[in-house]
Amino acid sequence: MADVDSEVPPLPPRYRFRDLLLGDQTFQNDDRVQVEFYVNENTFKERLKLFFIKNQRSSLRIRLFNFSLKILTCVLYILRVTLDNPKAANGNQWSLIFWVHRWEPVWAIQVTVALISFLETVLITYLSYKGNIWEQIFQICFILEMINSVPFIITIFWPPLRDIFVPVFLNCWLAKGALENMINDFHRAIQRTHSAMFNQVFILICTLMCLVFTGACGIQHLERAGKQLDLFDSFYFCIVTFSTVGYGDVTPQIWPSQLLVVILICVALVVLPLQFEELAYLWMESQKLGGNYSRHRAQTEKHVVLCVSSLKIDLLMDFLNEFYAHPRLQDYYVVILCPTEIDIQVRRILQIPLWSQRVIYLQGSALKDQDLMRAKMDDAEACFILSSRNEVDRTAADHQTILRAWAAKDFAPNCPLYVQILKPENKFHVKFADHVVCEEEFKYAMLALNCVCPATSTLVTLLVHTSRGQEGQLSPEQWQRIYGRCSGNEVYHIRLCDSKFFGEYDGKSFTYASFHAHKKYGVCLIGVKREDNKSILLNPGPRHIMAGADTCYYINITKEENSAFIFKQEEKHNKGLSVSGLYDAPSRLPVHSIIASMGTVAIDLQNPDPPEESDKLTLPTENGSGSRRPSIAPVLEIADSSAILPCDLLSDQSEDETNQSDEEGSVGSDFVKGYPPNSPYIGSSPTLCHLLPQKAPPCCLRLDKSCPHSSFEDAKAYGFKNKLIIVSAETAGNGLYNFIVPLRAYYRPRKELNPIVLLLDNHLDNLLQCGIIYADNLVVVDKESTMSAEEDYMADAKTIVNVQTMFRLFPSLSIITELTHPSNMRFMQFRAKDCYSLALSKLEKIERDKGSNLAFMFRLPFAAGRVFSISMLDTLLYQSFVKDYMIGIARLLLGLDTTPGSGYLCAMKITEEDLWIRTYGRLFQKLCSSSAEIPIGIYRTESHMFSTSESQVSINMQQGEEQRERGESWKEKKAHRNSTTSDQSEHPLLRKKSMQWARRLSRKSTKPSSRAERISQQRLNLYRRSERQELSELVKNRMKHLGLPTVGYDEMNDHQNTLSYVLINPPPDTMLELNDVVYIIRSDPLAHMPEDSQPGQARSTRNRQDFCTETRDETHL
Repeated sequence: MADVDSEVPPLPPRYRFRDLLLGDQTFQNDDRVQVEFYVNENTFKERLKLFFIKNQRSSLRIRLFNFSLKILTCVLYILRVTLDNPKAANGNQWSLIFWVHRWEPVWAIQVTVALISFLETVLITYLSYKGNIWEQIFQICFILEMINSVPFIITIFWPPLRDIFVPVFLNCWLAKGALENMINDFHRAIQRTHSAMFNQVFILICTLMCLVFTGACGIQHLERAGKQLDLFDSFYFCIVTFSTVGYGDVTPQIWPSQLLVVILICVALVVLPLQFEELAYLWMESQKLGGNYSRHRAQTEKHVVLCVSSLKIDLLMDFLNEFYAHPRLQDYYVVILCPTEIDIQVRRILQIPLWSQRVIYLQGSALKDQDLMRAKMDDAEACFILSSRNEVDRTAADHQTILRAWAAKDFAPNCPLYVQILKPENKFHVKFADHVVCEEEFKYAMLALNCVCPATSTLVTLLVHTSRGQEGQLSPEQWQRIYGRCSGNEVYHIRLCDSKFFGEYDGKSFTYASFHAHKKYGVCLIGVKREDNKSILLNPGPRHIMAGADTCYYINITKEENSAFIFKQEEKHNKGLSVSGLYDAPSRLPVHSIIASMGTVAIDLQNPDPPEESDKLTLPTENGSGSRRPSIAPVLEIADSSAILPCDLLSDQSEDETNQSDEEGSVGSDFVKGYPPNSPYIGSSPTLCHLLPQKAPPCCLRLDKSCPHSSFEDAKAYGFKNKLIIVSAETAGNGLYNFIVPLRAYYRPRKELNPIVLLLDNHLDNLLQCGIIYADNLVVVDKESTMSAEEDYMADAKTIVNVQTMFRLFPSLSIITELTHPSNMRFMQFRAKDCYSLALSKLEKIERDKGSNLAFMFRLPFAAGRVFSISMLDTLLYQSFVKDYMIGIARLLLGLDTTPGSGYLCAMKITEEDLWIRTYGRLFQKLCSSSAEIPIGIYRTESHMFSTSESQVSINMQQGEEQRERGESWKEKKAHRNSTTSDQSEHPLLRKKSMQWARRLSRKSTKPSSRAERISQQRLNLYRRSERQELSELVKNRMKHLGLPTVGYDEMNDHQNTLSYVLINPPPDTMLELNDVVYIIRSDPLAHMPEDSQPGQARSTRNRQDFCTETRDETHL
């Protein structure tokens, strides 16, 4: 067995797997052949080809040398023509065409140049040979080279031919070709492509020059046998001819020159149109693509990049108006990067001189580095990436935005990004951006606050728009003037140590600084930020002591840096007036003396140093009874321990104690305070809310269907104590989380929490089942499926018509609507014959012509906060480029973010018991001294007499008919006269007599009426019905059909004689009116809790604070 094994030969070393794997070559023998591979052949021809053709730098030098030779030959020809003196030999004029006089030095130089050119041409032809010699020989450049060089070479061997004419001027065409190749080689050498438009323009210019030079030289030479024109006259003739002017003062005389002119014109008619067509095509393409943003301009000037999916005219104008509203941005350039071709309307706008020098449109994709390089993204000051909200699939639109943001961050990591996202669940993908605005977050939070703080959408929209407060100042309406003036208030910031407004309040409480700054300067201090803390605190309360390094955030017409202060001496000392008269009578408002000129505001300071006695107020007695209410306490410089917990503005402590037991016994067990256990998306801010003790089963969430846990099938059966808030949406998306949280926040009184009903179908039956007659607010969210339409502005058509139907069916219901386009808000609650709305439309056009960014602000639905468009908040993202704090302040106001120690926005209503305060300035002091609250504005509702419309006539006629049936005869006649329609006015007596006769007949008849009489009576009843009655009967019939009680159906009118508007930071001497709603920023109740307390003590303290907050809010909205 061992012998058999020994017979097996060993494996040769070169076949060992280990050696092959490890690369061991020691075993290999020497029977190998070494093979070398070359990229290029080392032949002499290949080396010449590499030097003359392939190598970029060497070929560039050779072409430059060749171009110089061709230019030299043309110069030598001009020199020969200048030195030539044509004389006919033996009287034969035609000999002048074939023979010329050439000086010896000129001939020697021309022969040398011709010899060099000939050798170079033969060498290049040999190197370019690819198997077809005739293709090389019959090239135009080779033929021209032979014509211009071979005759001179022949003259070396045959001297009599030295004076023969050679058309050397044709070398200009060879020089043109050499120049084109030289430019191409130059671009290849520097690795940079030039503009195709530049190359085409260059070729066209060279072609024109060659045509003119060829024609001038050819005509001059042929005219030697005729008129003997000089070279300048021939050049003049060619220019006049090619420009189609044709003066006729210089003309060719012999047929050869005339034939040359015909040939040149034919060539020009063929060559030049082709060149112009190519140039026009490139120009049109460059207009579509937009060209490039200059690198030199990017390094010397500042610019921002705007990336959008599709650019609409409204989006462009909103961005440009808001961006260039700031003085320091006037020198910025805006580069628009859009993948679609520029729209005709956008092109027309960008051709306006105001924008043509500052706005550059580039067609390209943000996902391509070439297009980002064209926009010079790496040198941009900022990049704005906006989503296309008109897309049906909003998630797909967000995905495109996310990719654009990633591409921009990858290409230019240091460029600040301002990103707009639609869906909140996609926000965490762009968390790296410097500023992010999520549309659905802001939209739902603003709509939710509209339900508890009326017109919050209008308040925030006015704050984030840039305005000088000049809108409506020429209007005859008082409310339009004050509304327009207050709309100019914006949020600004300044360091305390650098401020004249707040510098004197260093070391004093925040509440003290806010009140006295408003009293003295008319500015409203709303927030502050510590130097060592990045969080902004809205109304941190009286415990916050102002420091010199603090950043103050305030509301004013303009920022302090643009304000001039004018101190006036008080005259009350000369007249013997008491100091308390400052509050007893409405003083002249500091803001009334504001003079807005070139962005500068002059503030007239009234009584800059008020005495201490002015803080105490003596109040008038009530009904002569002599009883006095507590006076307004002074605002303390340092917070007192007894004034830390805020209390109700008008309620006594005894009332709070009596309400405490009722409050704890009734609703204390219905809700618990805590954080939502589940977050609908990543990045949602945790907010302390009112929660149910136990999670409700999913089956109990259906209001219209019973389940094993509940047998209720409509809102009436549930017996809700508070009115409903109905949200009409297309789908229950994650954005609804931001609608529910502000309405269930911990600082909302538990007994005032409104039930929230989500309605996915706004059919009449569904509206009635969900309890619309018991609702306080109906929020209509814009449907995603209707945002895309063939005509852009028709995207809101379905929403507007549905809301108009609900407005007619339920006129007393407060409907808050979201629209896609702000311009469509004029159709909300539309009345065709309302003259007042027509007047407002004219006012809007006037303000738009003046360049106002808020031309739509005087529309009654917007002023009252009943309509809102999320596109209005696009300016929030634009303003954050200058005011980087605006997004944070807006989120705090809307309750999207909750910072410990920061306050929240709420509202209180002025009742008859509050009118003793009289003015807004006194209310400011009362709120600051008693509950440490900061008012920022007023929502005012006034009665207004509008023009009579058909709906009012029908309602008045209905009321008059009902009064007649009750037997009030003397009122019946008066109401009937005042409610006749245009049709009845033609025969009023006949109409009145017929109505009275029909009524007496129906009352006195005791026997059964005949069929004809019954039909006549029904017809009369149908005629007497108004539109309001028809709608009322329709709703009641549907309610009866569904088995719902009709007791709660409201048949009141729609309050057409009232208008509402928002006053931001009104003057201190603004008189308070009944039913005014005051916007206030209330300090955080949890900020005053002791941190070192035990858990049980903290819980009891929190309960006491919750109770105090709830009792304090009893008289508030």
